[in-house]
Amino acid sequence: MEIIREISLLRARVKEARSQGKLVGLVPTMGCLHQGHLALLDKAKAENGLTILSIFVNPIQFGVGEDYEEYPRHLESDATQVEKAGGQIIFAPTVKEMYPQGYATYIDVERLTAGLCGASRPHHFRGVTTVVAKLFNIATPDNAYFGQKDAQQALVIQRMTKDLNMNVLVHIMPTVREADGLAMSSRNSYLSLAERKAALILSQTLKQVAEKIRGGERDASAIQAFIVEKISLEPLATIDYAAVVDTEEIRPLKEISGRTLIALAVRFGKTRLIDNIILEV
Repeated sequence: MEIIREISLLRARVKEARSQGKLVGLVPTMGCLHQGHLALLDKAKAENGLTILSIFVNPIQFGVGEDYEEYPRHLESDATQVEKAGGQIIFAPTVKEMYPQGYATYIDVERLTAGLCGASRPHHFRGVTTVVAKLFNIATPDNAYFGQKDAQQALVIQRMTKDLNMNVLVHIMPTVREADGLAMSSRNSYLSLAERKAALILSQTLKQVAEKIRGGERDASAIQAFIVEKISLEPLATIDYAAVVDTEEIRPLKEISGRTLIALAVRFGKTRLIDNIILEV
């Protein structure tokens, strides 16, 4: 397993793999790896001859007052996990390597970024799409792997890839959860014991929502009201949003039909967690 920090060296490794007829798989991460990331790596290993897991805490997707400085960085332990999992390359560039002096180019995906996390985190998705586009250009993967937990991000990246005719297939893999249902996230490490227990309200509420919809409920406003009522019962929870939207344009629905995204963002203390389910109705 090799840790690469230079773009030129990663490109050389990719060129070598392609000369041997290998497919290239990319798993973009910000590090502080957990089993959800490793599940993406396992999928990448199964489908590609060369797998690259990137670790880069991307400054341009963090807003003022967000947790860029505090975001957990554990490259040594991350590398141990990747090596044990059979990963081949970690790409861990510096900020200077990715954004040299004079950097001035960004990518915006319109409409899909206006609501949900985009509403409360201005410029967040501009940072995400820019860094992912750069990683795609650097690693030129055949396949790239993302988790459904970040559902809006996944849909935005799929749209960017389609609109810009990028030659990469984007795979969205199911959310990996703890045994008690909490969606795995690097930010879970911020939670106190009480907040960690309180955060179970997210997966519990989504499970109940799924039961209601499968039972015939189609009124999106009723589902949204149920979510707000349920989560508001938890004193440590502060709702950022609870949304019922389509998965094409991420527009609010009046009536639930087709492929529907139920998405939540909730704060527990200083920690903002997201979770979601996608249902076919």
